[in-house]
Amino acid sequence: MRLLLDTHVFVWSAMWSSKLSPTVGGALLDPGSEIFVSAVSAYEIEYKRDRDPLLRQMPAQLDDAVHAQGMTWLSITATHGAAAARLPPLHRDPWDRILVAQAMIEGLHLVTIDHKLSSYGVPILW
Repeated sequence: MRLLLDTHVFVWSAMWSSKLSPTVGGALLDPGSEIFVSAVSAYEIEYKRDRDPLLRQMPAQLDDAVHAQGMTWLSITATHGAAAARLPPLHRDPWDRILVAQAMIEGLHLVTIDHKLSSYGVPILW
């Protein structure tokens, strides 16, 4: 399965795996899963790091957390950005809108606890 992690799922997988559902935990451990972390998650983590005690515990070099878990960064393209801007206003979080657009365009399951994102028609795994 090809997966795109919402920022909270990436953070929890690195720092607090007990927060993950059994389904997500299994998918992340499945050697057949291809797991992506969006560049927008790096931005969100760094933007919020000073205000969030859990994010302050994340490695300063987020590449370390991505690669240690066998994950791959997914860059944000102009196509992703334009698609996110064109989404209907069902969800206002700009980080989540980018993730939805990336999942749609790249054919990925979005791994998130935020089931409101399923209203965009993107497959959600939790």
